[in-house]
Amino acid sequence: MRRTMRMAVFLASIAALLALPAGAVAAEVPAASTFTHSQNMHPMGFSPRANTTSPFTANSDLAFRDRLAFQGNYDGFRIIDIHEPDNPVQLLDYRECTGNQGDVIVWGNILVRSWNSPAPAGATCDGEPVLPGVFPGGWEGLHVFDISNLSDPDLVASVETECGSHTATAVPDPANNRLLVYNTPSSGACPGIDIIQIPVDHPENASYLRFEPGGRPCHDTGVILGAAMLAACAGGNGFTVWSLSAADGGSLEDPAQLYSKSVPGVTIGHSASFTWDGRVLIFGHEPGGGAQARCQATSTITDRSLFFFDARSGADLGSFVMPRVQTATENCTWHNYNVVPTDKRYVLVSAGYQSGISVVDFTDPANAREVGFADPAPLSETQLILGGDWSDYWYDGRIYESDITRGLLVWDLSDPATAGARKLGHLNPQTQEFTIG
Repeated sequence: MRRTMRMAVFLASIAALLALPAGAVAAEVPAASTFTHSQNMHPMGFSPRANTTSPFTANSDLAFRDRLAFQGNYDGFRIIDIHEPDNPVQLLDYRECTGNQGDVIVWGNILVRSWNSPAPAGATCDGEPVLPGVFPGGWEGLHVFDISNLSDPDLVASVETECGSHTATAVPDPANNRLLVYNTPSSGACPGIDIIQIPVDHPENASYLRFEPGGRPCHDTGVILGAAMLAACAGGNGFTVWSLSAADGGSLEDPAQLYSKSVPGVTIGHSASFTWDGRVLIFGHEPGGGAQARCQATSTITDRSLFFFDARSGADLGSFVMPRVQTATENCTWHNYNVVPTDKRYVLVSAGYQSGISVVDFTDPANAREVGFADPAPLSETQLILGGDWSDYWYDGRIYESDITRGLLVWDLSDPATAGARKLGHLNPQTQEFTIG
């Protein structure tokens, strides 16, 4: 009987492997047991934080400091020790600031968190009342925490913005010993970005500086400093690019707009980032707001496409179509991503909700190709349940996956495309603090 059972299990395993896509293998760890992935992608570790979809309490964006990962969520944020990538350990699950989005920035002992909807009566953050605010509807904006004590974050400042904080981008200004934040409200009522300043030595004195018009409802902003000195926000039907360089009349706190570009077929611009030499802008959009199955075989090419442009001129350099067709029950678009820090190739690590992780070599933007992937099975075969990867980023040799309903997964990619990648020691993925090459 046992021999018969063992043979049945063996045959079932063989059948399962034969059913996988060409070049794919089944995941070897329980946390990634529903994934198929390319042979060069290896699941390493998992730190669970299950979240519900009704009400929606997603795990969201990531930031990194040394061997710590900070995972935002709709309830607050988590702090995870990742010095052993095959065994990430949660140090804190901070649930005392429930305001949706929860995107995070970490700079030294400062953590900034996005609050994106008007605070209801009685709302609190870190045990303190969220005050009504000066704008109609209720307070929304950025919360600033002192995290010098990782076990007990301390809310030290609240900066209200008129249309809330959907995402936020760190812009370090060491010459003035401050951290600037480019806040993106993702609202047609506030078409541009808010600029906030946080004194590094006195974060309790954080304050609102000014609003920078962008001509579109900015959803996410990418910044590259160094020799490039550029910022780009994605939103609406395209993206807007600013110079932060005095040579163009710009500065960190008063960017000079270079141009704004519409992309045919796009209605919800989502993300903008740059290659590390500052030459290419990567633009992603979110048809259906990320809540729809827009990577099906019947979806339009535009819905499934990621775009590459000349960063300074906006000239079209190419596009890339999601190569792995998803089902009608999987919400899917190109979402949050970053570029591997190397001067040898252009390599993108991207999240696509239920299409999972995609690693794209776009050294030739007109002929981009996927070199690695990890794709989970649908959360349901019969109905669309919101889930999948909010964020996937390369950080110091690993890929970190923020899964909306699962938690944090860690992957190792063994591929020559990432050879020579630099280690950064800290990362806010929407910010490239220097140029390479």
